[in-house]
Amino acid sequence: MKILPIFLIIIQALTFRLAVAQDYKAMDFGINGDGQALNTRSIQAAIDYITDKGGGTLRFTPGNYVTGSFYLKSNVTLHLEQGANLLGSNNPFDYHKDTVVNWQSMIYAIRQHNIGIVGKGTINGRGFQTAMNALQNVHKGIVQDELKLDRLREWNRPENIYFRECKHVVIKDITLRDPGSWNQTYDQCEDLHVEGIYVDSKSYWNNDGIDVVDCKNVVIRNCFFDAADDAICFKSHDANAVCENVLVENCTARSSASALKFGTVSRGGFRNFVVKNLVVYDTYRSAITFAAVDGGFVENILVDGVRSINTGNVIFLRIGDRWSKGKKPFMKNITIRNVYAEVPANKPDLGYSYEGPVEDMPRNISPASIIGLPDHKIENVTLENIEMVYPGGGNALYAYRGTDAKSLDGIPEMANAYPEFSQFKELPAWGLYIRHAKQINLKNVSFRIKSTDYRPTIVADDLEGGVWDFKSYLNGQVLKDSFHLHQSKEIKTN
Repeated sequence: MKILPIFLIIIQALTFRLAVAQDYKAMDFGINGDGQALNTRSIQAAIDYITDKGGGTLRFTPGNYVTGSFYLKSNVTLHLEQGANLLGSNNPFDYHKDTVVNWQSMIYAIRQHNIGIVGKGTINGRGFQTAMNALQNVHKGIVQDELKLDRLREWNRPENIYFRECKHVVIKDITLRDPGSWNQTYDQCEDLHVEGIYVDSKSYWNNDGIDVVDCKNVVIRNCFFDAADDAICFKSHDANAVCENVLVENCTARSSASALKFGTVSRGGFRNFVVKNLVVYDTYRSAITFAAVDGGFVENILVDGVRSINTGNVIFLRIGDRWSKGKKPFMKNITIRNVYAEVPANKPDLGYSYEGPVEDMPRNISPASIIGLPDHKIENVTLENIEMVYPGGGNALYAYRGTDAKSLDGIPEMANAYPEFSQFKELPAWGLYIRHAKQINLKNVSFRIKSTDYRPTIVADDLEGGVWDFKSYLNGQVLKDSFHLHQSKEIKTN
């Protein structure tokens, strides 16, 4: 995957475009930073003026600028100086649902180019209060919403940023916080550069950190994400589109769902990703989730360098058949290397404002998992230089899944389920479970457990091919007979 030089060219080009822009002061357009005035029309008028003049930068000096929905346009950059806060209005009627994306947002950009939001300032959606106000409007009968779990649906609450079909986009150095829905979505964009941003996105349900949908040529670098939902999330909504040529490096993620996730929706595919130097902590679900469950594909993925502390699951690779509509999903050519991970015995996001749901019990701690389907197997996965530390304590009297043929064959396929590592409840291994796969290789992999577990370290069911160089330890002592093969063949072990 020789994609890094491409990213360097993109970064240089984008930096140049933003550097030559003329500055315009927000105050010159009557934009008021008193924290009271509603500035939506004034901000839009300033953007329209600047784009009509050929482009430039709209600069916000320190202050609190209240706004509803507005549109960023071609050749315009918003520069938020340190102390400048764009505040989302708490009146739900100050936002509208764009007809192209069918979604609410504070800042939109639709089919624009050479745009950016930069600086040390903050975009604060103040989403909790806005969501509560919108909920009251539903209860009053003046707004229609199904209120799933007594919450407005995601598309009826404003997120902070939604860009669709834009080219040459820079999001740099800003703070993004407290959206009413997802936080920032980049949908079918090209040449997207996100760098140095700080995201605090846990004011309400579904507060993702960043969502990148069917985009090409993407850099996400030196960013921090603390999210109530998935932190760094890649999606493919269009069956004819692909999310591809992506670099994620030097990022930190905390989530009450998953830290790095592909495929919450996976209709098209994901191709040519490099993820380097990812730190994960206090994360409820998986540090790494790759899912192809809607007819899409995942291929040519490199994850190199992960430190995951206090995370409920380390790796979850999954093929399903949820909304495939006859398409054949596949996942292949995945390398995950240089990983250190610690899985706790207790709920890892306990005490955060919007915790992940309490799982159905009973169940013991779940292993890392690579799970395909009988007719759609996961192929050519390498786990290299990996150390996973588990609490152990799996108790057959609490929850049981044996390694006999009846027990293993009784694990449901759950092809149409939402992809989460916990969907199968009790699994028969404590370290790694593999099912319906080809050529799964382990190179210098260590599994460490702190107390005894009734299950073996690894169970492979319907696996064809692989070379395993791994060791399993209980309190520093090597465990023998630490794997079980069922309906598997051509596995070479150390």
